Amino acid sequence: MKIYKEGQEIFMSKRVMWITRTATFIALLIVMQVFTSSFGNTIITGSIVNFILIMSVMTCGFMTGLTVAVVSPIFAKFVGIGPLWVLIPFIIAGNIILVLMWNFIGNRNFGKKYISNIFAVVVAAAAKFLVLYISIVQVVIPLFLKLPEPKASVISNVFSFPQLLTALIGGMLAVNILPVIQKVLGNNGTKAHS
Repeated sequence: MKIYKEGQEIFMSKRVMWITRTATFIALLIVMQVFTSSFGNTIITGSIVNFILIMSVMTCGFMTGLTVAVVSPIFAKFVGIGPLWVLIPFIIAGNIILVLMWNFIGNRNFGKKYISNIFAVVVAAAAKFLVLYISIVQVVIPLFLKLPEPKASVISNVFSFPQLLTALIGGMLAVNILPVIQKVLGNNGTKAHS
């Protein structure tokens, strides 16, 4: 009975740690979105969002990154900084692709770790861009939203090449900051492979 109890305590401790880390990344992401949205520059906001998504998956594991990717656009909408509700599932899909690519590529070692990370930057940014561009710009806006041309054009522009740029910038920030964070946290960060 004592062995079970000790195991249960370890499990609960890991679960509490996961919840704490995930909640911290979600809160950080929302605070940074609110703060940077006041600048009126989607490049700054998007770059920071992508940076935080990458840091969450690379320091705390896939489940944390996935949770932050899914929950943050919904919370952003609730605090008044998110896009139209109909676009949120596609933004979530783009976030998930970014996190997934970083989890699979960024955790590999192609000779030198830096090469793996650069490869992750490029592939993840391109994948997120393609998901958002195809789903929102090519499908949702013209076929389902039926917006007046000026508004459709503005939304289309936001979800086209700026998405590629912000994912690349966020990735490069992560490539440069991640080794420092991992060194401070010890070994390979605090990643809990869950």
